[in-house]
Amino acid sequence: MGLKVAFQMDPIDRIDINADSSFRLAEEAAARGHELFYYTPDQLAYQEGRITARGWPLTVRREVGNHFTLGQRQEVDLATMDVVWLRQDPPFDMGYITTTHLLDMLRGSTLVVNDPFWVRNYPEKLLVLQFPDLTPPTTIARDLDTLRAFKEKHGDIILKPLYGNGGAGVFRLTPEDRNLNSLHELFAGINREPLIAQKFLPDVSAGDKRVILVDGEPVGAINRVPAKGETRSNMHVGGRPEKVGLTARDREICDRIGPLLREKGQIFVGIDVIGGNLTEINVTSPTGIQELERFDGINVAAQIWEAIEARRATR
Repeated sequence: MGLKVAFQMDPIDRIDINADSSFRLAEEAAARGHELFYYTPDQLAYQEGRITARGWPLTVRREVGNHFTLGQRQEVDLATMDVVWLRQDPPFDMGYITTTHLLDMLRGSTLVVNDPFWVRNYPEKLLVLQFPDLTPPTTIARDLDTLRAFKEKHGDIILKPLYGNGGAGVFRLTPEDRNLNSLHELFAGINREPLIAQKFLPDVSAGDKRVILVDGEPVGAINRVPAKGETRSNMHVGGRPEKVGLTARDREICDRIGPLLREKGQIFVGIDVIGGNLTEINVTSPTGIQELERFDGINVAAQIWEAIEARRATR
């Protein structure tokens, strides 16, 4: 039976249909006979006990420059939807957090993917703190003395915003670098959030592996190799995706974190692994399924929908 599916995502006219995971999920949903509705996060609202969104019925097609058609704009009660996808990109700011609170009110009527309560409580750079034996040395602090002590101890570190995304604001500070104070002043002038510092992993030159998990189970991986002269491997900043397999260490990491992800309703997750170290658990709006499908022929979108359909069938 077809499901009524709403996508809460960034503007669909700006996406790259050959890389965007939300587009691939919508494409697969349509192929399975599901009915699509699309809206942007700013159109989500609470209205006297109802969670509503103003948006459009959606049709997608794999044609560059002509990849979607919108129906007549309308307001819908999201409790009438079978599935709502929480798919807008970070930053994980108060606007993002507010959408998770509103979508959490649909619990019991609508399946929200990923579960917004745990998206809110498990943002990518914080959930990994529950697995310190799997991660590189890490500190989270706003206090400059704490960050300075961490750098003095480990020498070569990565410093980045705690709630950033896409490689924005990521700095490598080598033992000779004297910019920690200046960077701290810069970030402190922007917001009141802490920073996260991790010991630099030289293995990143060989790639930052993105492992995709569906309902807690690893289904494959891609390797993201930094561009020449870059520390960051994010594809947003020029990282090159490559074919790669899962190692025994990757599976060990997934065996540890998978049960928790499954229990907390995190159906589509992408973890980052550098040199056998877990660095992030991405639950907000993970990517990589189109690259994995091209490299290994794995239809991750179909596996995700199978997991969703199974959960809906038990309701």
